[in-house]
Amino acid sequence: MNISDEIKRLHELHQAGALSDAEFSQAKARVLAEQERASLGPGPGNGDLASEFSRLRRTRGDRWISGVCGGLARVSGMDAWVWRLVFTVFTLYFLLGLLIYLLMWVFVPEE
Repeated sequence: MNISDEIKRLHELHQAGALSDAEFSQAKARVLAEQERASLGPGPGNGDLASEFSRLRRTRGDRWISGVCGGLARVSGMDAWVWRLVFTVFTLYFLLGLLIYLLMWVFVPEE
């Protein structure tokens, strides 16, 4: 059932007297909120990677150099030492880790 059918059904119930004005308003708001939530997709913490990493901030407390690994650890739920190891391995083998780390240091805001 799409949103217009649901609102039409609620309106019919309201017109028939089965729903009061307050109940109709609450039900309509709930239907609209569910529709909006469905159109946005998964929210934070539900696996939507873009929304999780939009909360990325460099930490002040869990830092060795700039707090990039601490911020990644906070957003991803992994330990900071894992991110430090990843950056170290990518730096030693490809020099890509150093480049990514420096870019994140510049572009990721501090908390």
